[in-house]
Amino acid sequence: MVLGSGGQNSGLYSQKGRKMKKIKIDDLKEGAIFSEPVYIEGNNLLVPAGVALRKKDIDRVKTWGIETVETKGEVIPAEIIKKAAVEKSAKKAPNLASIPDIHENKGAYRSYQELIEKMEEICNSIAAGVTVEARAIDNIAGRLLQAVREQRNSYIGYILGGEISGHAMSKNLVNTAILSALIAQEMKIPHHKIMQIVIGALLHDVGMLRMPKEIVEKKGGLSEGELLRIQSHPLYAYKIVNKELLYPEDVGVIVLQHHERWDGEGYPRRIAGTSVDLGARIVSVADAFEAMVSQKPYRNSLMGYQAMKNLLSDNLRRFDPDVIKAFIQTMGIYPIGSIILLNNGALARVTEVQPTAPLRPKIKILKDEFGKSYTKDDGDEIDLLVEKSLFIAKAVDPKELAGKHA
Repeated sequence: MVLGSGGQNSGLYSQKGRKMKKIKIDDLKEGAIFSEPVYIEGNNLLVPAGVALRKKDIDRVKTWGIETVETKGEVIPAEIIKKAAVEKSAKKAPNLASIPDIHENKGAYRSYQELIEKMEEICNSIAAGVTVEARAIDNIAGRLLQAVREQRNSYIGYILGGEISGHAMSKNLVNTAILSALIAQEMKIPHHKIMQIVIGALLHDVGMLRMPKEIVEKKGGLSEGELLRIQSHPLYAYKIVNKELLYPEDVGVIVLQHHERWDGEGYPRRIAGTSVDLGARIVSVADAFEAMVSQKPYRNSLMGYQAMKNLLSDNLRRFDPDVIKAFIQTMGIYPIGSIILLNNGALARVTEVQPTAPLRPKIKILKDEFGKSYTKDDGDEIDLLVEKSLFIAKAVDPKELAGKHA
């Protein structure tokens, strides 16, 4: 993963060739949205492009005694933001493609947002060299584990639905931790070890916060030297976790080894198989899946089904086959929230995974074989393990449905 969304142009302005300019802290306004990332002291990200500046962001910088920030961008005028929001809204998928409808459980959604916001604060502090107390991260990990146990399906839906924009790095860290927790629980790992894996997942990419922003934000290909620099980020993460946050080696080894591969072709130490820590092997799978289903500046996100299919085709190269097996058992071939087409022509949404039969989940009908559409509450619920005459013909991309209904 790369740091934040700093390399992503908002699409509203082109800032190529512009020089960094300083802005006084007192001139920053709550709610301001910049067309390019805003930095503290040159290297440390304060807020990504296209993300509103919060009062607590401004107040926090003031408490650090910093007087100016830097950016290549401009504040985006309110009328342009409003126009972009209207255009985005017009392109939204119809109700049948909601994954899931966030109004089904507003409490869980707000908790998910808060986890990302808290992790964003941690990342900003680490990037700025401000001391972070490990108990703040422990608190996020504990809340996350409880939430996953109580609202598992909702949280999977939020990851696949990509409901929250911005906060790219902190969102990746939280999502990877959620998926890692699910895998670890499926593998019947003891609770104290699951907690360590979740903390490792929350911190696995913090080494990127110590990488030069000109490399992190580079949109073209990396030189050999730049690639080697990026590949050193697990070492930086290990130092942050063990020397600054004072976590034990069991956590440090997860962040150090999460880019090692099953076949020994990973980095930084090219170790293979079970020599790689189990927690690191779990985080590796979770991080890869999250990266595939998340929107990036340089590519579109994949459907959950396509991402799962990519993991299945790994063939003992990158991933531990036992971890992949556990991930499939907990997520299914068609993850919760996936839109699927049945063999009779009906459209449905996956509502529950069958661990023993990943190709035959429980579903809710969105549009029946006769073309009649249903709301999220009205459609028939079908257990494909019971209804043997029905089977999934293919997964459907919600974006395609949005295009047909635009």
